[in-house]
Amino acid sequence: MELKNTEYEVDQGVATIWLNRPHRMNAWTGRLHTEYRHLLAQADTDPAVQAIVVSGRGKGFCIGGDAEALEGHSERGGYDPGTTADIANPGYGVADEFDAAFAYHFGLSKPIVAAINGPAAGVGLALPCFCDLRFAVPGVKFTTAHGKLNLPAEYGLSWMLPRIMGLGRANDILLTSRVFLSDEAFQLGFVNALFEPDELLPKTYEYVQNMIRTVSPNSLRQTRWQIYRDLHRDVAASVKDSETLLNSMMGEADYAEGVRAFVEKRSPDWPSLKSD
Repeated sequence: MELKNTEYEVDQGVATIWLNRPHRMNAWTGRLHTEYRHLLAQADTDPAVQAIVVSGRGKGFCIGGDAEALEGHSERGGYDPGTTADIANPGYGVADEFDAAFAYHFGLSKPIVAAINGPAAGVGLALPCFCDLRFAVPGVKFTTAHGKLNLPAEYGLSWMLPRIMGLGRANDILLTSRVFLSDEAFQLGFVNALFEPDELLPKTYEYVQNMIRTVSPNSLRQTRWQIYRDLHRDVAASVKDSETLLNSMMGEADYAEGVRAFVEKRSPDWPSLKSD
C-alpha cells in the first residue's frame, strides 16, 4: 500500500507507526485509518518486530476527525468512516469481543505503546486508550470533544475510560467533554509517564526495549490476551485459563531459558526469537 498519511520504520525489534498529516495536526480520515490498520497488520505479522510504538509527526498526536470530514458527515446527515470493505483486520480472530474498530488492538500479538507528542481529541484520544501503555509530553491538551458536536462518546471511550481511570473520573471527562492537560491525565492514571518533548521517544524506546529484552514474546502475547479477555469475564474463568496456559507454557523453550537466566543472574536469550 502507498503510504500517504503514515510512516513506518523498524529498528531493534520495535516498529514505529507515525500518523503523518502534520499540516492538519494528524486529523483522522478514512485514508489514515486504512493505512494505520495496514501497518498494524504488517507489524503484527513481521517476525523482526517484537513491539509497536505509535506517535504523531509535527506538533499534534491526533486532534480527532478532520474538519472537512465532519462537514461531510453533517451534509450527508450520517456517519461515513471513509474506509472500504477490504480494510486490513489486524488482531481479528483472537476473540469475538476484539473484532471491532480499535478493539482490534487487543487481539494484536505484540504490545503497543502510544507516545503522545501533542494534542489528542475525539478518535485521537480513543486510539491511545486501546494501546497497552501511554506516555506523553507535559502541557498538551486532551479532550473527548464529542459532547460539543452532539455526538456520543466515540469508539469505545465510554467503555475504556472508566476502566483506565475509574468511573467518577471518567464521568467528569466524558459528560463535560472538557479540555484537560496531559499533566492532569497523568494524575488521573490515563498517562503512565510524562517526558519532555526531546525525551519522549528515547524514553519510550528505552522502556519498550527493556520490556522485550526481559520478557519472552509468548509471555507478552498471552498476558495481553489475558488482560483484555479478563475485562469481559468472571474471575474463575481467568484463573482456569491461567492454569491451562501455565501448564502449556512451561513446556516451551523460553521457559527453560527464563529459568536458566534467573538462576545464572543474566539477561535471557529467548530461543523463540531465534526460530522465527
